[in-house]
This record gives sequence, structure tokens and C-alpha cells, in this order.
Amino acid sequence: MIDCGEGTQISLREAGCKLSHLKMVLITHFHADHVMGLPGLLLSLGNTGYTKSLCIAGPPGLEKLLSALLVAAPLPFPLTVTELLPGDALPGWKGLTMTCRALDHGIPCYGWRVDVARKPVFNLKKAKQLHIPQQYYRTLHTGEAVTLEDGRLILPEQVLDGAREPIVVSYSTDTRPVKAVEELGRNAGLMIAEGLHGDNDQIEKAHKKGHMVFSEAARLAQRAGAKRLWLTHYSPALTDPQAVVTFAEEWFPGSVAAHDGIRLELG
Repeated sequence: MIDCGEGTQISLREAGCKLSHLKMVLITHFHADHVMGLPGLLLSLGNTGYTKSLCIAGPPGLEKLLSALLVAAPLPFPLTVTELLPGDALPGWKGLTMTCRALDHGIPCYGWRVDVARKPVFNLKKAKQLHIPQQYYRTLHTGEAVTLEDGRLILPEQVLDGAREPIVVSYSTDTRPVKAVEELGRNAGLMIAEGLHGDNDQIEKAHKKGHMVFSEAARLAQRAGAKRLWLTHYSPALTDPQAVVTFAEEWFPGSVAAHDGIRLELG
């Protein structure tokens, strides 16, 4: 999960997400709308019987922030707090790698890129031609060799069809338009970027507050070669983001004005 605004645990429950499956929280920066939901989320997580160590990663100062937030929220499970410098990569689980880049928001603020490694394609036709019993498929697909009952040694490359590109999701908010947003979104299957305002007339206003508008996010997505763009983090004054998504579509056709509960399966 990236960032944790107030009431996040409620939104997760409404979306059908199980808190007990949470393994890591990535923080962009320490403004209230991005971190003040942590005490409630962590207490709710503890109430599920969670006992594993939860990793929370973000900019320097994160441990101090958590110490202050959790004074009134003792937890029944341990936290692993990781403070990263811009450009650091955080190895995750099952082929996930999280990388941060410094954005431009007036205070230390990170954008995140999540790379999910994918197994090579398992060629069922090759496996059947070699008369490999089905119980060995999973082991071979993970890259391990197997010895069959007839004594034959089967190597993974005999049934796998080469590497696949990773699934990539990038998340950049809050920030003025900077090169790091483009770098994080390079060839991403999904690029999530902020757009405080839709109308280009609001560019100067957005920049003063450390933000960008729809068209700037779209240009960065275009240069990044991203496959999809979701806009988010709207100004409260922007009551109908969909009505102005055309400002982004001029640069990135198919831009989506994201909304609560939006879902997408990448694979």
C-alpha cells in the first residue's frame, strides 16, 4: 500500500481488501493527508490478530514520525521501519522491488515505482512432448530442475519460453512536474500521477503549492512511454475531474480521471 490518509482502513474494508494480507506500506511524505491514517490502520490491523512484522518505508524521519503517531496506539505486532534515500531500492517479496525518487513538493517527498518480476511462460506442449508428469510443472516453472522417476533430468529451459517483462506501477504525488516522475513511469503498465487542477489556466497556482495539472502529468506519461495513466490527488475545488480529463487526453489519449474504488488487473 502507498500512503495512508485518514480512514484508510475503512476504505480498504469497503473495497473488499483484507487487512491481514498487508505486508508493506510505502510513504511518499509526511503531510497529514498522507500519513494521519496510520494509527487507525495499524490498530485495526492488530485487531485482526496480525502478528507478523509489518514493513513501513519512506523518507528519513519516518521512524520519528511513527514514534509520535503511535504514542496512543500500542501495537501487538512489530514494525520494521526503513528510511530510504532517493534512488534506493527496497527488495520485497516474491519478485517485488520498490524504488523511490525525490519529487519536488517543498518538503522531502518520494515517488515510487513497483516492479513485479514475472515467471517465464510455461510451454505445456513441450512438457507433454517430453512426457513430464503434471506434478513437476510447478517446480519447473519456478526455475528448478527435476529428476523424473525414469531417471531423466529435466531442466527448466526445456519447458520455459524465455523471460517476460515485469509488471510496473508508478505512483507520483505530490509534486511539481519533474524528470523523476517520467523516470518512475518509464514503460509502466500503470502510471499514477497527481493532477491538482485540470484547466491549464491553473498551472501557476498549482506550482505555487508544489503540484501540477492534468496536462503536465500527461506529458510526463507520454515521454515515459507508460501504457496507462491514472490521474489523482485533485483539488477540493475540482468537483468533476472527468469533465476536464480532456486536458490530459490531448497529450496522453486514454487518460483516466481516477476515483475511489477504481480497479485494474495487470498481467
